[in-house]
Amino acid sequence: CLADAAGFDRHTFLCGQSGSGKTCSLGVMLERLLIETDLRLVVLDPNSDFVRLGDLRPDADPALAGRYRQAAARVAVYSAGAAGRQRLRLPAAEIDPAAQAALLRLDPIDDREEYAALAALLAGENPPTLEALTASSRPEARRLGLRVRNLGVDRFSIWAPGEAGSVLDAVRDQDLRCVVIDLGSLATREEQALVAGAVLGDLWRHRQERSPMLIVIDEAHNVCPAEPPDALTALATEQAIRIAAEGRKFGLYLLLSTPRPQEIPQTVLSQADNLVLMRLNSLADTAFAEAAFSFVPPSLIERSVTFCQGEGLIAGKISPWPALLRFDHRITQEGGADVPATWATAR
Repeated sequence: CLADAAGFDRHTFLCGQSGSGKTCSLGVMLERLLIETDLRLVVLDPNSDFVRLGDLRPDADPALAGRYRQAAARVAVYSAGAAGRQRLRLPAAEIDPAAQAALLRLDPIDDREEYAALAALLAGENPPTLEALTASSRPEARRLGLRVRNLGVDRFSIWAPGEAGSVLDAVRDQDLRCVVIDLGSLATREEQALVAGAVLGDLWRHRQERSPMLIVIDEAHNVCPAEPPDALTALATEQAIRIAAEGRKFGLYLLLSTPRPQEIPQTVLSQADNLVLMRLNSLADTAFAEAAFSFVPPSLIERSVTFCQGEGLIAGKISPWPALLRFDHRITQEGGADVPATWATAR
């Protein structure tokens, strides 16, 4: 194999346009890391592409499949209401006050009374129910309850009332090799941003444990964009930037995947020492990649327009020298796939 697994102790950037084989190639890398290393993985999966990372394909290479089975037993998938998977649950008590305020679109100045009421509730031992808030004699508490109801926050599936456990427990569980967080199973963009930010924030808060972890963010332009569309996504972006800048010394390594390199924060890109580049047809994206990854010869990046599906360029610590390669087939099932073009078949 051309790639050196030990090189993933640096931040890695995977880029390729839609149809380049980027998702399949990322799956191959995750499989090999689970086979070849003891590194723990957390995967933020907005498109549900890796929810079957623990399920071997019937036609998988027998030698690789035999080695993978032990790791597959320690892959946990957290999804919203999906049968056969762990319940994706995030209790409100585990969400920090800044994220709760952002979720409710509260400004500490413009909404100072409701903001103060929320802070007081979070500081208490027994937060009131929504019904108690809306029936409260205090105007600011009633307004807070109405805000929760009007925004639909009380209907989020991640609360899972009456159920024990949290997805953050799995992230902290050293017995699990890989935790796939199926953001794509969540019904709203707000829930996805809330869970992504909570996971990244929790990893940062526990950084002093210095437990090596590869944090995989697929479709990173949606999870931590350079220009966040709302306060919740901005918090997730801030956490990603913090981990990119300071996480490596604590054993927190990023692997970001996107078809849109220009929509990733420059601070994050500048910290990536590894590049995996698939096909790029856009001249603007190619020029951007050349400028962002100056350690790669421009002539090699320019060749990305000629790559076929599954072909790519790797450079950085994961490769002793920039190299062209073709990714092998996955040995696990793909969670997502293109819609078959049977509609194009002539009658």
